[in-house]
Amino acid sequence: MGREPNRPRLEKFWSRGPSLATAPLWLPLAAAAAVYRPAVAGRNLWWRFMARQAPVTTISVGNLTVGGNAKTPFTLWLARRLARRGLAVGIASRGYRRRPATMRAALVADRGELKLGLDEAGDEPAMMARSFDGPIAVARRRIDAVTLLAERAPIDVVILDDGFQHTALRRDADLVLVNRERGFGNGWMLPAGPMREPIRALGRADAVILISTGGSRPAALGAAIISKLQRHTLLNARLRPRALVAPERGTWRETSPALAGRQVIALSGLADPAGFYAMLRELEADLVGVLEYPDHHVYTSADWQAIAAAARDADVVVTTEKDLVKLERFPFARDSLYALRIEVTMAEDEARVLDDLILPKLRSPKIEAPAATRIEEVSRDAR
Repeated sequence: MGREPNRPRLEKFWSRGPSLATAPLWLPLAAAAAVYRPAVAGRNLWWRFMARQAPVTTISVGNLTVGGNAKTPFTLWLARRLARRGLAVGIASRGYRRRPATMRAALVADRGELKLGLDEAGDEPAMMARSFDGPIAVARRRIDAVTLLAERAPIDVVILDDGFQHTALRRDADLVLVNRERGFGNGWMLPAGPMREPIRALGRADAVILISTGGSRPAALGAAIISKLQRHTLLNARLRPRALVAPERGTWRETSPALAGRQVIALSGLADPAGFYAMLRELEADLVGVLEYPDHHVYTSADWQAIAAAARDADVVVTTEKDLVKLERFPFARDSLYALRIEVTMAEDEARVLDDLILPKLRSPKIEAPAATRIEEVSRDAR
């Protein structure tokens, strides 16, 4: 399985940049990018003065490029970390490609229970509800989702999933993820490259998280780019496989990610599945085939039949959690389809830097001191 991922041609072009053969395509894209860049700058300038303030502390998790930067896993990691500190945490998402709704905002899930169908929620919010017990809301305008969460129950902090470019809403902290293996591609703005904003937009960020998917993929960031990132609070994180999950009676059953020596077909609908493949190799799976679909693909009965047929030539089909929420409605044979559950890890000293950045921004802090701090205080009192 050493071949290049079957990504759309435009995304391959973004990673390689122009050549003589692609010049006819490049010129109109470059012209469009030249228009897009000042339009983004003008929009951001407008919202610098006109942005609305959220009713609760709001933290944005976002990036500068299109897709493949682990925003959703990092959002879940941060939400769980803050919840362990005793905070009431909610997540707000746009719900990309969800069915248009008549309501401004909708509650997707609470206490792990889905309140909306997949079409109304969007695949990523529905996926997050499978592993996060707090409330999750969706809305085209994030302010509406945050307001819904604030009005329905007491809440301390809301995390915006993919919110860095949503400058219409003021945030208390902005965290920007940069994928070490993907980097910034050719560095051009959309549509000539993968950049939503130029690198200097990191000036709005409170911290930059350099995140790696591990494996043998080389880093795509050169020394000059790393030097620019180091001008900001720069932290490191890693994605790693945690478990396999399988649908069972309306819930997901979690099992050990024991794939060593098993013949596996990798199934994904991702912007860039290379990191997914790297994790399967890390688990020593024998990748005998891949099935690749477009990002946020909506699976059909024909897709199910093709996947089920492919599964007969392997021990198991392994997909992503984002894909499993759309595939679990089909009658796959028991133990033939699993999703790889991944998690974010960060060294505790760097995670504490993030705590120190976020916690002072809480408007009504209600956190318990860490155990070590409480012991220290007791010792001081005893003296």
